[in-house]
Order: sequence, then structure tokens, then C-alpha cells
Amino acid sequence: MMKKNIFTLFAVTIAVFNIGCSPNANIDEFLISIDSIYLSDPFILADSATQMYYMTGTRGKVWKSKDLKMWSEPFDVVEVDTTSWMGADPEIWAAEIHKYNGKYYYFATFTNKKVIIDTVDNIPIERRASHILVSDKAEGPYRPMADSTYLPANQPTLDGTFWVDTDNKPYMIYCYEWLQNQNGTMESIELKPDLSGSVGDFRLLFRASDSPWSREKYRNEELGFNRVTDGPYLFRTESGRLGMIWTSWIYDIYTQGVVYSTDGTLSGEWIHEAEPITPPNFGHGMLFKTFEGRDLMSVHSHRNDKGNFVRIPCFFEVDYSGDRLEVGQRYMPM
Repeated sequence: MMKKNIFTLFAVTIAVFNIGCSPNANIDEFLISIDSIYLSDPFILADSATQMYYMTGTRGKVWKSKDLKMWSEPFDVVEVDTTSWMGADPEIWAAEIHKYNGKYYYFATFTNKKVIIDTVDNIPIERRASHILVSDKAEGPYRPMADSTYLPANQPTLDGTFWVDTDNKPYMIYCYEWLQNQNGTMESIELKPDLSGSVGDFRLLFRASDSPWSREKYRNEELGFNRVTDGPYLFRTESGRLGMIWTSWIYDIYTQGVVYSTDGTLSGEWIHEAEPITPPNFGHGMLFKTFEGRDLMSVHSHRNDKGNFVRIPCFFEVDYSGDRLEVGQRYMPM
């Protein structure tokens, strides 16, 4: 049931999303309200250079806004190397935009459905991996760099995010997908200084089975945890504590929790909070600061729209001025 629900949600969201896209989008007009946008995995870049918010996520489109309430039509920003493993028309999931050393980097998960790397429980495992593109501008275009592969070709990996650790080295934090290993993991790998490739081998941070709050029934039996790891995003509290929000499921309810490193670095032991950090049905979050200095979390939730379950972006107020992340009220842009 869980596998079917996950795949159906992605398919319906992508289908509805495509209907809403215009090939002649005017990115300088702000006519679309945030509450009318369907989007999985919403990521916000508050770009100080342009004083503009850029929102991206699944499908590799970008909206832009001046106030988080009214947005431009979505526009394409991704240029794929069609001669690479991605092929001519890859799916794009869970994209993020990070500014680093004067350039903008597009972290995204690409899937080539025509390449099967494994079969587990009679489910074909498609070639899927987190990858990084680069641009000189927040609104792109984002183009490939030197390396065509950041992560192992024989493993499905997804939801790559960016972090610079206390050693001042850049890292990608990503999920090794549960579909193949049956116990999803959260892992990190060092990146080259210009983010054009990866360095060395991965480091295991934690497994899905380490979660104290997720739950799943597998083959009609209580598993005791949910196999999914999804949507990592790292942050540091004002006290210096390193944390990560990440998402899984409690049976059929999308749920987000938080985990903290014991020594404030990626190499520390990761200890999970016992309870989820957001209300039920909200997940795949990230944190950002508005131009007015307000700390917010961007997440998506699910909604039944005339019989179709779609994903919609929304915001929560947050506070990490102390030793832990606190999630407050739902934030509605004015």
C-alpha cells in the first residue's frame, strides 16, 4: 500500500504540475498565489543579490516572487547533458538552489526510467542519482559541470542537499533509496571545492531503522519502523548544535522529524528526537530567512483535489535561537 501511495502521489503531482506550466511564461509578472501552486519538495532561495525569492522543487521548474505570496509563472532552468547517463528526458525531483562562492548550484535528483540497475521484490530499480548543475544567476540556466557522476551508478540515490562542515569542506548529504536496500539510509560525501564532482567514499550517518517515530506494515506485519529516508536539510542552532530535518512516514501519513549530531559535525553520532517536529501530513522541509529577518520552514502537504491527491507548498514559523529547532504556527504571506 505504501509503495502504491508514494508512486501515485508523484505521478498525480507531476501530471497536474505539467498542466499548469506555460511555454511562454512571463517571469516578470507576479500573478499566481502561493495557495494555488502544486509542487513537491518546495525549496526557497532568498537571493540577496536580486532581492527575490526563487522556489523550485520536483520537475526542475522555478517560480520567483517578491513577497512569498504572489509568484511568477514557472519557467525552465535546467540544461541536461543528454549524452550522459540521464538520457534525453530525465525526471527531476527534489531540486534545491544554493549560493556558494559567488555561484549558484542546482542540486537535484535525476531519474532515467529507461535504465534498470536492479530488481528488488519484483520492482525494477531505475537509474536515479543526485547531481549538481551550476549557473552565474539565481534564475539560471543551470548547466552540467565536469563530472557526469557524483554517486555510485549501481545505487539509487536521491534528495541531495548541501552543507559546509566545520572543516570548511563542502558536502552532499543524500538518501540511499529504500527500494534497493530495504532500509533507507542518510549518507554524506565530500565534494570538490568547486562542487564539480565528489571526493572519496560515502559516510553513513543513520539508517531508517534508527527512527523512533516512523512506522510501517510490511507484508501485513508490523515492521517497527518505516524504510523510507527522504528530504534531508541541515541547519545549525545559534548555540552551535548541528541538526537535520528529514522525512518518512507513519503508516500512510507523511511525517517529518529532526536528528542532532552529538559533536556538531557530520561525523558525530546522530541522535533522533522521539517525536515528529511538524504536524501530520507535512514534510520534505527546508529552512530559510526572509528579507525582513523572519525564520521560516518550507514544506509540502497533501490535499485531496476532486479525488486527486496533490502536493502543495506551505510555510511554518520556526525558532532555532536556542539549542534546538522549534516549529511554530503556519505562516501565511500577507
